[in-house]
Amino acid sequence: MTATPNQARFRVEGMECASCATKIDNAIRRMPGIVEVSTSITAQVLTVQHDGNADLRALQKKIGGLGYRVAPIAMKDDTDRADAGDHHEGHAERTTAMRSDDDHRPSAAWWKSRKGLLTIASGIALAAAYGIGKLFPDTAQWAFIVAMLVGLVPIAQRAIMAALAGTPLSIEMLMTVAAVGAVIIGAGEEAAAVVFLFLIGELLEGVAAGRARASIQGLADLVPKIALVERNRETVSIAADRLAVGDVVLVRPGDRISADGEVTEGSSEIDESPVTGESTPKRKNVGDTVFAGTINTDGVLRIRVTATSEDNTIARVIRLVAEAQESKAPTERFIDRFSRYYTPGVMVAAALVAVVPPLLLGGSWGEWVYKGLAILLIGCPCALVISTPAAIAAGLSAGARRGLLMKGGVVLETFGKITAVAFDKTGTLTEGKPVVTDIVSFGTPEKQVLSLAAALETGSSHPLATAILDRAKADKAAVPPATTAKAVSGKGVEGNVGGKAVFLGSPQAAGERAALNPEQVSAIAALNDQGKTVSVLVTDNELAGLLAMRDEPRVDAARGLAMLRESGVKSVMLTGDNRRTAEAIASKLGIEPRAELMPEDKQRIVGDLQRAGLVVAKVGDGINDAPALAAADVGIAMGGGTDVALETADAAILHGRVIDVANMIDLSKRVMGNIRQNITVALGLKAVFLVTTVIGITGLWPAILADTGATVLVTANAMRLLAWKGRSD
Repeated sequence: MTATPNQARFRVEGMECASCATKIDNAIRRMPGIVEVSTSITAQVLTVQHDGNADLRALQKKIGGLGYRVAPIAMKDDTDRADAGDHHEGHAERTTAMRSDDDHRPSAAWWKSRKGLLTIASGIALAAAYGIGKLFPDTAQWAFIVAMLVGLVPIAQRAIMAALAGTPLSIEMLMTVAAVGAVIIGAGEEAAAVVFLFLIGELLEGVAAGRARASIQGLADLVPKIALVERNRETVSIAADRLAVGDVVLVRPGDRISADGEVTEGSSEIDESPVTGESTPKRKNVGDTVFAGTINTDGVLRIRVTATSEDNTIARVIRLVAEAQESKAPTERFIDRFSRYYTPGVMVAAALVAVVPPLLLGGSWGEWVYKGLAILLIGCPCALVISTPAAIAAGLSAGARRGLLMKGGVVLETFGKITAVAFDKTGTLTEGKPVVTDIVSFGTPEKQVLSLAAALETGSSHPLATAILDRAKADKAAVPPATTAKAVSGKGVEGNVGGKAVFLGSPQAAGERAALNPEQVSAIAALNDQGKTVSVLVTDNELAGLLAMRDEPRVDAARGLAMLRESGVKSVMLTGDNRRTAEAIASKLGIEPRAELMPEDKQRIVGDLQRAGLVVAKVGDGINDAPALAAADVGIAMGGGTDVALETADAAILHGRVIDVANMIDLSKRVMGNIRQNITVALGLKAVFLVTTVIGITGLWPAILADTGATVLVTANAMRLLAWKGRSD
């Protein structure tokens, strides 16, 4: 969320669920000068757009009246201005640290929170009332009323404030009516117990929501607070969130990497498991990309920073998940609409149960009012309302921990319906850079063919040259010096190596320098048929050997496509590359290829698949994929995709694994299954206790246990999704 002059952000402690957010939203929208309101339950952050005349102090007071603890969050622009007005480095670092801590401040332990303290006080008061009742039976009823008031007074205050702010039928109001009604009919002991059980339910709900929030905000703790930066030939320590793009960071063995960047010097194994979940460290060399929060294991690295602390991988994950959870899924919107009619319906039903039998059937007023109050508690929609957002929040959080970002509940829900996936080739199914796949010798040893080719390509940044140099390094092939090396426009490169005239170029250009026999021509053709680019090495006008290069599939591509087939999902490859190369890669992976496509062709094919009745996901990483990404039911940006792809896409796979497409579909299905379980539990328990209450088997205690129990069960069931890890390669 971008800061503007008329935007204010507040941390709202205690905003744990969808009904909390609704109460706050209803209250704030009615205030003068408020233009737009958005809430992030995960981050416990309220963002308000206003016209400049809004009374923000009154806004905080109104939220506080609803029972929440609210504090403004300093905007970046404000702290930047503070930094500019003070030239002391220490002050600037403190200001920045404050800003960072403000966004990711950990929640207090449950027993120190307001809900925790109130629950403990209510429990002590209830226990005391039981003791007094045993010692002085005549005062028992009054003792239980006092015990009830300890917990009910704050609940009633919140109910009244919510009603005045536009939410008359809140859970607190139903609770207050039921508790007061119980006292009136002489059930003070049950009223006190019901209030205590209600507070326990609220507390457990808050603890569970805090766990979901911590699973994402804990990512921020992966980034070290201090970075070692090289400036003016000296190494200095600065706050990591003061790093600028272009800074060179020194990372020692055992240190966490403080920023996204590119290795400029050194080689080391990097443990990426805190960010990606992968258990095996990856070797990183000069030119490779590294992520903030990962661990350098065995070598000293110098890393050029490519993203500030606000734009690094972890910050983007946290931001996208927070924004995603503000977007409601279709199921969640349906439940919200349903609950608007459900809650008034429950109150009407409770009133009819309390009044009709005594008036028309001669029933006992005390008995039927008691049953009406129990139905009022049974009907509380808390468990039903939280059933969907709790599961979606947990699902989005679990996915983000694996580098799978989805922009909202709508996207998460749609993933489970996907029946076809269209993949880009280069950089999506393949690594996006060529590698040497074959070295063919014609009288010259293979290792010498590689050495001579590498000698000519030394210093070149061309992708094919890089592939040859990487292979020479991997094979530990000697790279002798080349003299008078130069490029031959459109043909290749030539020079003198060890007294030999050496040329490396296309088969056609090589044929101008040395005659190719049928065997050699056949070998070149066979490699070309496999979609490989062939460079021919000529020494002293004789053909010495061939080097074949191709952009190879990602190591997990075949497994990822197999997982989709196992799930009944059709896969197709869309590429602008030539047909021969596309068919070679496709046959290796077992996927249908569509080649030589322009961006509009990719978009058209996505439309054709949709018209055939398929729900289509498009996976790509480049600007030319943007039209198709936008046209698909779900657009997925792959790996280090371009900004255009990431902006256009509905989801992103940060770490470039093809298997993660199948993992996203699996996660969606698990979340939707969890939601169905939650709704069944929420409505099923209510239905059972509604019947047992009307026929006189259960009363107020089981009623509140049904509501509190359902809320806790639903939340705990949703939290199981946090353990999801998906399948790895």
